[in-house]
Amino acid sequence: MSQMQSVEKQLRQMILGLEIGPGEKLTERWIESRFGASRTPVRAALLRLETEGLVGRDGRGWTVSPINLAELEQIAVYREAVEVAALRLTCTLADRSAVDVIEAMLDSCDTDTPREEWHRIGMDFHIELARLSGNEFLFRAVRDAMTRLSRARWLEVRDEAALARAWAEHRAILAAARLGDADQAARLLSAHIVGSRDRLVTSLANDRRGLRARGFAVIAA
Repeated sequence: MSQMQSVEKQLRQMILGLEIGPGEKLTERWIESRFGASRTPVRAALLRLETEGLVGRDGRGWTVSPINLAELEQIAVYREAVEVAALRLTCTLADRSAVDVIEAMLDSCDTDTPREEWHRIGMDFHIELARLSGNEFLFRAVRDAMTRLSRARWLEVRDEAALARAWAEHRAILAAARLGDADQAARLLSAHIVGSRDRLVTSLANDRRGLRARGFAVIAA
């Protein structure tokens, strides 16, 4: 792994895990010192993260992108289109036994499981379900969309009721996919994505003052 790739990977993890908060200022000099890297790979890493929408230029420095409520709405529309398309393809497969592997991922979470793992598996559920379709473009689209949602979803996993609801909905989607019932699976997935979006946007909008107190920037547009 090159120095640029190493800096990019570690910075992405820190941003997505909210170790570096939305709206926080970044300087190339701080990143150089933090990761023991030289300026050229640091700048290249920042440019790559900029294309993902995780950071933006701020004068001579950089700022971690705020959580954008309007963007969350737009991503949900995009997700519904690509995830439902991928799921319908999966339901046409002669062998749908790989659905059991995804269910085993859900089963691995219990009351002793760290919130970080709940978050990862909740993301992986959607990504791996899209992978089963066999369509590389749909898989990449879902993976990229889930990456953009990662920070906002991380805030959601604080709510145990929301986690329980999400897991129940995940299992219902898998049950329909296992039976090859494309219409039912699509309805359940659409409802899950829309419901998750509505709850997440409402929660973030209502908690904007508290999030700002923690140094997190949340904007409406």
